Amino acid sequence: MDHQDNIRSQNVLLCEQIPHQRLQSFWGQYQLSIIVSDHNNDVIPGSFWGDSEAGLIANRLYIRNNTPLHSLFHEACHYVCMDKQRRDALDTNAGGDYDEENAVCYLQILLANRLEGFSSQRMMDDMDTWGYSFRLGSAQQWFLHDAEDAKAWLIDHQIISTAMDITFQLNQ
Repeated sequence: MDHQDNIRSQNVLLCEQIPHQRLQSFWGQYQLSIIVSDHNNDVIPGSFWGDSEAGLIANRLYIRNNTPLHSLFHEACHYVCMDKQRRDALDTNAGGDYDEENAVCYLQILLANRLEGFSSQRMMDDMDTWGYSFRLGSAQQWFLHDAEDAKAWLIDHQIISTAMDITFQLNQ
């Protein structure tokens, strides 16, 4: 973990702060398995960004205790939003286009309210702390005032309903 990541990780919720069984149960609804490394310096398999960032290979989501929770959510939401063909070949790079990336960010904010010990507000704060960038200056401003396209994408792909209910379905 570089110095900047170390500073940022002190200000964001980490995976070690949520019981791992709770994370497994939550993401198991999407057929994802959470694999936790016991050592905070281990290389995380499938991590596109390296350092403490979560990694994806097939339906396995790799984390360490010092992985930021928003990173776990972001990679898991990529898994949810990608089509079956990409999920079947998934190894490290989730890929996707601009619209899907926005949908991933929107979904991770929605889902944060569904995990005990987390919230959408905390997710947005952690996204800002980590350095996600949005045209309106913050995750919250984007979510509230500039994310209709992301919401529509999630509805079109039946990941959320028109009533904003989470369907717990994967994109087909």
